[in-house]
Amino acid sequence: MAGMTIRSSIRAACAFLLLPAIAAVADAQVIAPGAQRDPIQRRETILVTGSSTVFPFTNAVAQQFVQARGRPQPFIDGTGTVRGYNLFCQGSGLRYPDIANASRRMNSLEFNLCGARGVNEIIEIPIGYDGIVVAVRKEAVELRITRAQLWTAIAREVPRGGQFVPNPYTRWREIDPALPDWPIEVLGPPATSGTRDSFVDLAMLPGCNAVPEVRAIADAARKRAVCTTMREDGRWIDAGEDDEKIVARLVSASPGHLQGIFGFSFLVAHADRLEGATIDGVEDSAETIASGRYPLSRPLFIYVKRANLRAVPGLKDFVDDYLAALAADSYLVRIGLVPLRPERLEQVRRLVRDQVIMSRAPQG
Repeated sequence: MAGMTIRSSIRAACAFLLLPAIAAVADAQVIAPGAQRDPIQRRETILVTGSSTVFPFTNAVAQQFVQARGRPQPFIDGTGTVRGYNLFCQGSGLRYPDIANASRRMNSLEFNLCGARGVNEIIEIPIGYDGIVVAVRKEAVELRITRAQLWTAIAREVPRGGQFVPNPYTRWREIDPALPDWPIEVLGPPATSGTRDSFVDLAMLPGCNAVPEVRAIADAARKRAVCTTMREDGRWIDAGEDDEKIVARLVSASPGHLQGIFGFSFLVAHADRLEGATIDGVEDSAETIASGRYPLSRPLFIYVKRANLRAVPGLKDFVDDYLAALAADSYLVRIGLVPLRPERLEQVRRLVRDQVIMSRAPQG
């Protein structure tokens, strides 16, 4: 599909390469030979950037949008939440993306960057929930871990003998004899990923704070560094923004020899070959994620520039189609989106209908 081709070709690019690529898509459609290149007056293609976790949902909406409305295929990249926010916030003109996919909420620094570059009318749209899973091949024995054990497996420094030392653990059973005798080889999201940010907040910080030696650290900066810094000896592997590549590596590895961290929807898509670990005694499922009982649950978002709803043909229809696809019985739920509760969904629809913009940085 066109969206998948775009993702494959763009995902590995850096933000400074992506912005010219996005602008080129706009230029190709709106600039006549010999005309001025700036400012762009009109563009037909919807431009979307951001989270690889949200990509499958936005791409599915795009496919339905093209088929039902006969509109041009939206340009969608999966460069990651952090880079996506950076691209989205670069400017308010038609050279810049209309929508940012995000696997975590926009923070105050990103909100202020948008404001400084003239992006002042942003509509925040929660689309549903996701869980971050720790997955292994299905043939492997069940993995049941706590967040403290997970932190101990992948942190750069851990307590031993009364002091913090470079992480010496190479196998899960060394952390706890009840754990499988597998090598610690964890494929995870890079620092540009919203999944990485959420994983730090939901797994690393609570996990390390469950360790008495960490709680005893008085210096706040030192404590945060201990809690959030991944090991650098090859046991934690930044696997890039493409979760499908992590899945492919897990499936091809010997059972238990690799563990992968990614969004729940990718586990749903490959449920015949992969299964997720039980975290703090709770299994990953749509029900536990929606209720918040699963410890690594998080909301997903898209952010839309209000001015572009008027300026870009089809963008308002695309957003309307996206909202329609958030229903509990929709095709997005079938591919792994955990839906909003009905009352919350109705609230979101009213917010978008009234085009309510963010007036300050999101809290929480």
